Amino acid sequence: MTDRDLTDPEYYLNRELSELAFQERVLQEGMDDRNLPLERLRFLAFFTKNTDEFFMKRVGGLKQQIDAGVTKTTPDGRTPKEQWVEVLDTARPLFAQQSEYWLSVLKPTLADEGIEICTPDELPEGDQEQLRTHFEESILPTLTPLAFDPAHPFPFISNLSLSLAVLSSNRGDELTFTRIKIPPNQPRLISVSGEADRYVLIEDLIEHNLDLLLPDLDIRDVSKFKVTRNAEVRRNEEVAEDLVDMVEEVIEQRRFATVVRLEVDADMPDGSLAILKDHLGVDDREVFHREGPIDFEDFFELIDLDRPDLKPPAWSPKPHPRLGSLASDTSDETKSIFDEIKHGDILAHHPYHSFEGTVQRFLNSAATDPDVLAVKAAIYRTASDSKVIQSLINAADNGKQVAVMVELKARFDEKNNLEWVRQLEEEGIHVAYGTVGLKTHTKTALVVRREDDGVQLYSHIGTGNYHSGTAKGYSDLGLLTADRDIGFDLTKVFNFFTGPTLDDRFRKLLIAPVTMRERFTEMVRREAEHARAGQRARIVVKINGLEDPSMVEELYRASMAGVEIDLIVRDICRLRPGIEGLSENITVHSIVGRFLEHARIFYFENGGSPEWYIGSADWMTRNLDYRVEAVTPVEDTQLREQLRFILEASLTDNRRRWVMQSDGTYEAVSSDDDPVRDIQEILMAATEAALNHGYGPGIIVDTDLIEEALLVEEATESETDARSEGSDETGLDADEEQTHSDGGDVSVFDAYSDRWYRPDSETYDWAVRTAEGDRRYFKTREGARDRLQTEYE
Repeated sequence: MTDRDLTDPEYYLNRELSELAFQERVLQEGMDDRNLPLERLRFLAFFTKNTDEFFMKRVGGLKQQIDAGVTKTTPDGRTPKEQWVEVLDTARPLFAQQSEYWLSVLKPTLADEGIEICTPDELPEGDQEQLRTHFEESILPTLTPLAFDPAHPFPFISNLSLSLAVLSSNRGDELTFTRIKIPPNQPRLISVSGEADRYVLIEDLIEHNLDLLLPDLDIRDVSKFKVTRNAEVRRNEEVAEDLVDMVEEVIEQRRFATVVRLEVDADMPDGSLAILKDHLGVDDREVFHREGPIDFEDFFELIDLDRPDLKPPAWSPKPHPRLGSLASDTSDETKSIFDEIKHGDILAHHPYHSFEGTVQRFLNSAATDPDVLAVKAAIYRTASDSKVIQSLINAADNGKQVAVMVELKARFDEKNNLEWVRQLEEEGIHVAYGTVGLKTHTKTALVVRREDDGVQLYSHIGTGNYHSGTAKGYSDLGLLTADRDIGFDLTKVFNFFTGPTLDDRFRKLLIAPVTMRERFTEMVRREAEHARAGQRARIVVKINGLEDPSMVEELYRASMAGVEIDLIVRDICRLRPGIEGLSENITVHSIVGRFLEHARIFYFENGGSPEWYIGSADWMTRNLDYRVEAVTPVEDTQLREQLRFILEASLTDNRRRWVMQSDGTYEAVSSDDDPVRDIQEILMAATEAALNHGYGPGIIVDTDLIEEALLVEEATESETDARSEGSDETGLDADEEQTHSDGGDVSVFDAYSDRWYRPDSETYDWAVRTAEGDRRYFKTREGARDRLQTEYE
């Protein structure tokens, strides 16, 4: 193994630039003509929504560090100032691409399909008059022009607000600057009366009728602009007297936080721009000139149009085959959801399975079941009309002991969560607000039930929030189990929420910040040891982010030991794959589809004794060290088969999958002449097949679509032999010869020609027979060569 300094910044990608690379993949989906027009528009709207949040959180944080004089470098060797400069320079062309594609391709395409976004000037005179009447009666009374002159101070401009900057004069050459805020409580898309699917933007309608709002003025220029403010406003929790008061203060302070981005019309005159820059405190680098609409997020409204020909077929989440209809359990049912869970663990996969028919049903049943003694839940984010909260209130009304952990520090959901805290407390429910120094990110619920054989514990451990809305658009997993060890572990976690300390002894669960990092590190190192010993070793992980430098270093060491590693990382990834001698055994994939990939799955082959886990944590420093997270083992073979299907089908996706290059760029995987394989379409079909099949597993695993290379139970010799069947073709060209370690000219492949072969596999190109009779599979010749040398030289 080559000695390397694994702390070298060269081996680490920048966190912020990696997140921007994910946003670029989202943007590419919005410009991919394989997607139907309204689906492309949905991705353009998501790009706006995501980058708004990115600037508020990440760019805001960088600017805070710069203002504080921080010069400490990140693992990739960049100072906050260097990151800030690169982020702004990287983001600028992305916004330009979004605008250019909208104006030159998507807007005309939609118009050809009968969906038009017009300016008032483009409409017939009769339509203009109707719109003018609508403006005068319904919009004008809500507008408040704010002039900036010696008698009027510069107006406050709220975060993400869209505005008009008006330059005008009154019988003279002196210009007055006036800001007009576009009312957020008015529809931005104004329907043209009598015209199906024809709209004008409210900002264009206001501009077209400014003479009614600003009469008798000479309007010299009207330009649109949008302000983004920093959301990284924090207070020291240790000195805060009351967490609720602290969070309310943070919400208020965020309104007046530093401006981190100013988006303006491409042709905004220098005079208006200078006034904005001066009074908002931004420099030229923070100004983004935009052609066309500045904000695309309101275009989500168009996605709901009744135009099935312009978007993918709607997906309705299905009942889980083991739980029957969506209706909650009733007293006259012969078998409750608790009986079914006790019969065997249930794996719910949203949005393929209905949230209402699985998780919500679990909580509803707990609220009404006369044998349930207590219900506990941890809420990170939930819907504004949450049925989850209502079920907890119902449980309390029915005499259950109810304890709820509501994380007040869930960014951008603080206000919503505060309202739920107050409502729960009004119902007499014990509510924990959070933990000093930590965020509670677990997605867990515990039901305590009296049964004939004693008190039984029923647990739900998920990867996604208890949010019925996002459960329809986020891909998440949840385990319903009656495993007593898991129940005892969850009891300790909930006791921590209301008690003074977090126990560090757990039977099965991996809990951050006390045991999770250590256990994951041990498992990665164990795979490396198996590889060095010539045993089966493989890691497949599906997460949202891989940012933690220590975990990256452990993965590098495992790769150098010969472990084959597949990382399905939705967005942030610091690791550089494909570096010879370091990470050539690591492949990083990213899937961007109609559903947001949010599930976390962990597979460790463990020398033929596989371990599977799901849970709430990514491999980010914040998750491992600064949040309360829960990851559970999945031990049921049938559920493992479902997880294997998800992972292996994801690794062969040729429609939504991207593969990272060693420089941090991504290349889309193409189907070429092969059948298109879209993992999300595959899972929808598998879910429908399971429902049609009747009572049984949540999905029907189509073994024709996967290799079944990942183990779901202890490997057997017969299984290993079955997998060893392959072609006799060597595939060695002359330029692939490697010198033998004794200095001779014999290729290591020639020297041990009976110890390797080329398997008939879509995933692996090389297989090595180990000294102990096992088979090790590799994607690269280098990996096979290194294993041959490790085994036999």
